[in-house]
Amino acid sequence: MSGGSDEGPQPRGLPVGDLLTDGPVTTNLAIPTSALAIGAHPDDIEFGCGATLAKWAEAGCQVHHLVLTDGSKGSWDPDEDLAALVAARAMESRAAAAVIDGADAGDSPDRVLFLGRVDGELVNGPTERREVASVIRRLNPVVVLAHDPWRRYRLHPDHRNAGFLSLDALVAARDPHFFPDLGLAPHRPRALLLFEADLPNHVEDVAGFESTKIQALLCHASQGVTTMGLEAGTSATGSPAVETFAAKVSRQLADHGALAALPVGEAFHLITNL
Repeated sequence: MSGGSDEGPQPRGLPVGDLLTDGPVTTNLAIPTSALAIGAHPDDIEFGCGATLAKWAEAGCQVHHLVLTDGSKGSWDPDEDLAALVAARAMESRAAAAVIDGADAGDSPDRVLFLGRVDGELVNGPTERREVASVIRRLNPVVVLAHDPWRRYRLHPDHRNAGFLSLDALVAARDPHFFPDLGLAPHRPRALLLFEADLPNHVEDVAGFESTKIQALLCHASQGVTTMGLEAGTSATGSPAVETFAAKVSRQLADHGALAALPVGEAFHLITNL
């Protein structure tokens, strides 16, 4: 797989789509040269595909993170200083990215990008699609990773809207008559991986990257109470509560891997007909 936008659309089937069938689960895309992961909130990317990104980064992939909201509702404390929380969550996202790709997140201004929408109020509107399509056209990712918007019984509106926003922006980024005023050439990624998949059909073997995923998640210290089940003030390493959280992540990786008879994995719905 390689990046770039110079290849035209490839021959494909009828545009009405194919029926979903129970088929084999594929594994392990060829390592892309670049990838863009799009998450609704700080920490969603690490939960959804952190180990896969770490594996690819170690093999030379240039990884980009796009966080769509500011994380300002990520606290149960009614007296929380929200401006301080937003700033902390941005710092946590950069620190987690540095863990994932093993480099200083400050090295590249495109490593972690923020759309800056208010947490809990994300919409899939034309302005948002334009901005995300612009990012896709500018970065030219070979693979895009995003929330599966079709996950059933999902409560959080940001996750649903982030999924549909990512898909709609991808369509806009690939087709030349969307947002021509951007002055950016269209770009068609080679693959889309939807995490939190309702119907997983692909697993990435992430053996050896379990601890990287966990350490990246623990960078999001502000979410220890609300997301990880830790008590306020819990140390990021060594405590029983942290070990319990790490065990939950490891069990999920094992469950995902089992879909493809692998010891550990991250499961996705893979779409290549883009």
